[in-house]
This record gives sequence, structure tokens and C-alpha cells, in this order.
Amino acid sequence: MGLFDNVFRGSDEMYEKAEQALSEIIAKVGADAPVQMPDTAYNCACILAYMGRKIEKLSDLKDALDVIRTDWMTREYRTKSVFTSGIGTAMAAEIIEVCKYIETSTPYEGTKYHGHFSDAEVRELGVPLVTGDIPGFVVIIDEAPSDQEAFDLIKGYQSRGIFVFLIGGIIDQAERMGINMGFPVRVVATGKDIWSVSHVISLCDRAAMIFGAIQPGDFDGFQDYTFQRLRAFVNAFAPVNDITVACGGGAIALGFPVITNDDEDKTWPVPKSLIVNTNTQDWIETSLEARDIKIKITNVDIPVAFSNAFEGEIIRRKDMLVDIDGSRVDCLELVQTKDLHEIEDHSIIVEGPDLDDIEPGSKMSVTMIVEVAGKNMQPDFESVFERKFHNFINCAEGVMHTGQRDMIRIRVSNDAYNAGFRIRHLGEILYAKVKGEYDAVVDKCQVKICTIPEKNKEIRAMANDVFNKRDERLANLTDESVDVFYTCILCQAFSPSHVCIVTPERLGLCGAVSWLDAKATNELDPNGPCQIVTKERVMDERIGTYEDVDEAVNKYSHGALEHVSLYSLLIDPMTSCGCFECICGIEPFSNGVVIVNREHTGITPLGMTFSEMASMTGGGVQTPGFMGHGKHFIASKKFLKAEGGMGRVVWMPKALKEQIRDKLNAAAKDLYGVDDFCSMIGDETITEYPEELLNFLSENGHPVMSMEPFDL
Repeated sequence: MGLFDNVFRGSDEMYEKAEQALSEIIAKVGADAPVQMPDTAYNCACILAYMGRKIEKLSDLKDALDVIRTDWMTREYRTKSVFTSGIGTAMAAEIIEVCKYIETSTPYEGTKYHGHFSDAEVRELGVPLVTGDIPGFVVIIDEAPSDQEAFDLIKGYQSRGIFVFLIGGIIDQAERMGINMGFPVRVVATGKDIWSVSHVISLCDRAAMIFGAIQPGDFDGFQDYTFQRLRAFVNAFAPVNDITVACGGGAIALGFPVITNDDEDKTWPVPKSLIVNTNTQDWIETSLEARDIKIKITNVDIPVAFSNAFEGEIIRRKDMLVDIDGSRVDCLELVQTKDLHEIEDHSIIVEGPDLDDIEPGSKMSVTMIVEVAGKNMQPDFESVFERKFHNFINCAEGVMHTGQRDMIRIRVSNDAYNAGFRIRHLGEILYAKVKGEYDAVVDKCQVKICTIPEKNKEIRAMANDVFNKRDERLANLTDESVDVFYTCILCQAFSPSHVCIVTPERLGLCGAVSWLDAKATNELDPNGPCQIVTKERVMDERIGTYEDVDEAVNKYSHGALEHVSLYSLLIDPMTSCGCFECICGIEPFSNGVVIVNREHTGITPLGMTFSEMASMTGGGVQTPGFMGHGKHFIASKKFLKAEGGMGRVVWMPKALKEQIRDKLNAAAKDLYGVDDFCSMIGDETITEYPEELLNFLSENGHPVMSMEPFDL
């Protein structure tokens, strides 16, 4: 029966390999040895998702393998058996990979392969997925007919923002062609063998649990979520062996079409699901069409590739031509609103020496002023545009950008310079993206770039006056001083019932959407994700409840939510989608809260990691006692206002504490009259144990010690 037999043989082969791997590790460490994949609260995610089974020790894996054989790897010559056997194959593949992690949490250390994806990496994908910066995923399996074809396919997807997972021989081809690989640049060498595909399936399953609140064991829910919300697909090069065909059955079951150039009898074309195309040069368009992915490409007149995939690229000192460093020399980015007659559209003016005129490896003073005009342009939008420059410039391959205002840092690599990249191309990027993304309010745009150190000193002084005036206005922008709040429902693409209410003192929990951002988004797209929410019918100012807000969250959550408070951790707290920067949870010994950010992988005084705490919330549900939020909300005077404010914060990672120290200290001084509040907050260098934390808080006179217990 052709395809059926290929799938069944492939499933048998994966099962036998899983059985062998499991038997060998049990013989070595015993059936009671613990099983825990690193940095995840969703252990053995494929088995957890499809079976609803929690795996804690190797004997649990053995029981699961038995169920895979009897309940999943069925042998009826029906399409359903292809799909269930494919899912069974994925779970067996997971068992093979999990066995590698029994004796070490880093089995791929020192190799070119990535292996397991942490929960933090899954959550990191949340924002770019909902904004469309990552329009989809591709898994490319095995060796392309030539190294050049491999290069063209990978770079073609990367240039379109598609996240690329590589498996098998194509990884060696990418390496030979000099392709930069790694999670930050969205081209990942997942593993050498086909069973490493289980790491990609695990990532998808955890996305469904984290963002979609799909419950373990809800197979139909996972199928629906992956098909509707994760736009993934597979490219498999010939010859496609049986075990890969079986994995393909699992991919199709999840809604991920498979495109191959193997036209042997074992591959029966199925429209939109299994597509045979022997011309690999057409694969990109064929794949995007099969998954209904439409990509808007902004034409940027620069000599290097331009894509969101390059946002995480790191330019090391040894690879850079120039370092534009605002901490050492005068540099800045500034947007200024002008009248239409003052601007010549698409004028890029560069004053001073170019990259050809500087000593390689040296510091360079560069100021960039983007002047915009439009009948709907407002000065409030200037800072919104400026914050996007970081993303815009980072999209250029070989160019790295950090910081904002007069503390920017831009590195241009030797490769980018050799490709023809020059200072004016920074202006081309800013012009194209500002006109492309803000065309509703920007009618004309010109960019002025100066590289003359003496003149830049004067420009920096002028810009700082502008920044200071903006800051003074923003400091007076409070929840009470504005007439409206805004929704943000960007994340509903992955978390259908989640609604953020964005206020001047409470930014979106992802950290990426401020009140001004939401205001600008509403102006740019009145029917978009940021809708006006009036605040006329206040119910309780202390906890931040409004009839207007309740009506908005009920409407935009499609009835899933009835009430939300803006300032409480315990009473109808705001929902979380899963891509929050931080999560806080009640610490009962001190009657305080512990906060941990996504980057921190260690344990907290709650006995849980970020991933474990984060698994308590997300998916658009309310979980009193746990709350996702942005980093900078911690220093807001509205943070936990109903429970006593930021004075409840008793522990957070040291790196996070340093990041928000100045603002948090200033706010705590105003609220509690204490100096250097951050020094009273515990961190991992002080203790990770609640009893020791309580002693530390008492010794340092932490404000929480005089607060009433939580009203639980």
C-alpha cells in the first residue's frame, strides 16, 4: 500500500531505536532514575501534550513507550493511522532524545547542534510571532543536491523572516557555506539525526500550552492550535527514507505541510499537505503558498541582506570595522517633526567622513536626525519612532545596534563594509522603514547624518534638551492625567482570550507597548489591536477597577473575561499571554512577592524557576497570586498598589535589580521614605531560601516587615 507501509515501517524503526536507547540508559542508571529536561516546566512535552502523562522517572518513559506502540502506532490502512503513527513516531523520537539528557543537562555542549529548546526560548518567540516579524517556521531535513542550493534555500527563508530549523546533512552544507547559525539569528542546527525533530515538535507543543492554554491530553486542541496558529512547514530532500516519511505523517497531522523533491512511488502527492516539487528553487514560494503565509517585503536600498532574522546577530570586536559608541563619543538618534515645506522626501544628507576614511576598529561619532512631516503627525509619536530604530537597523546583515537616544551603539562588520555598506545606508534603512511602517502619519521623511565630532557635540546638546523636555512631560503622564486607556490584543494570534489594558503607568506585559505606543498604534490603525478604552466609570481607584475597562476586556476577550483590576495581584489580576518579561508570585514567609525575569534560569525562594512559575499563568487566564508583567512596571507607583505597592517586592535576580535600580529607588523613596530600596531586596547572591530571606529582610528594615499580611 505504498505510503502507508512506508509510514508504518518508519514508525517501527523509530520505536525500535527508542526501545534500545531506553533499555541502555535503564541498564546504566536504573528505572527509578529521574527524568527532567532542562529549563522547562513542561517535561517531555510531546508525551505530556498528546498523552497527558507526566514523566518523572525512566520507568514512566517505559510505560509511555508501551502505550505508543499499542494506542498510537496503529496499522489500519486508513489516513487516520498515518497521522496517529506519525504522532507516535514523534513521541518515540522524543524518548530517544530525552535519554541523552539523563546523565547530563548539556549533551550537545561542544557540538554544532542545539538540541532542546528552553521555555525561555519558546516565550522569546511570542512577540515576533504575533507582530509578524517571524511569519512562520520551516524544518529543513537532510542534504540539498548542492551546497549552493542549501545556501540559497536557507538565506531565502531567512531574508523573509522565516525561522529555520535544520536537521541532518544540510547543517554541514550550511557550515561549509559560512552561514551564521544560532537561535538569535533564527537559523538553528537542531540535530544530526531525524529524531532531533522532536525538539521542534516540543517547542510547538509548549507554545500551545504556554500561549494557548491548551491542556495536556487534549489532542484535538493541540491539532487545532498548531494548524490555526503556528504556520510551520517541512522541506525534506530526497531520498526520503521511511523514518522521515513517518515523521512527515506527524507533521501533516499537526497541520504542517511537507514539500519534497522525492518523486518515488512512496510519496503520494496530497494537495496542501504532501507536495512533490522536483525544482527546489521553487520551494520557498511553494511552501509559503501551502501554509498561506503572505509576507510584506520592504525594499531597502542597501548592499546587504535585510530581514528580521538578523535582529539577534552579534558583531564581535574582531569582526567589526567601526564602533559607533555613544558612551565614548558623541552619537545619537532623534526624530523631529517639521512642516511639509521644510522636507525633501527621501533626502539622505551625510556630512563628514565616511567609513572609508576611518581607521578600522576605531570609535566613530555619528548623529542621525530623522525629520518627518505629515498632516496627521504628532510630536508624541517621535519617541515611538525612535524606539523602533533599534529593530530597524538590526535587520541589516552585518550591522548590530543597541541602545537609544544619545547612548546608542552601532557596529558595522568587515563583511558588510566589503559588501559596500556605508554611512548613508543607515539613512536608507531609517527612511524606508519610517515611511513603510508609519505611512498613515508620515507623508515626507528625510535623514540628516553627521560624522564630524566637533559639530556632533553641539547636536548632542540640542538633542538632550529635547529629550529632557519629553521626560518632564512623561513624568507628569499618570493614569489619572489621561482621559483614556488602550487595549492591546496583538497576542490574541496565539492567546485568544488575552487582553492587555495599557495605561501611562502600566505598559504591556511584554514590555514592548507603552501608552504612547498604543496611542500611536491606534492613530495609525484605528481598527487594529490598540483600541480606546474610556475610564469614566470608576468602581475602586485603589485596585484600579472601572466599568468601562470590564466592558472592554469582556468584548475583546470574546466573553472569556468579565472583570479585571489594573493594580491588584489578588483581585481579578490582568491575564497573561505567555510572552511576559517577568512574573511575580506571593512569597508566604515574608508576605511579600518574588519577581523573576525570563533570562534568569536559577531557582527562586518559592522553590520554582521562571519556567515553573510561568506555567502557573499564561494562555489568557487569571491566576490570583501570580501575574506576568513588564520589567519597568515594577518601578511604577501603580505596581501592586492594592496590596501595598512595590514595597511588597522581597526578591529578584541581581541583574534585573541592577537594570531598574535607579527608577525603583526613586519611586520607593517617594512612597515609603526609604533610601536605596534595592539594597533591601534579596537576590540569588544573598539567598534562595525563604527562611534566610526573611532574616535578611528583617535585618535590613525592609518595608514589607511593617505591612499587613495579604488578605487571602
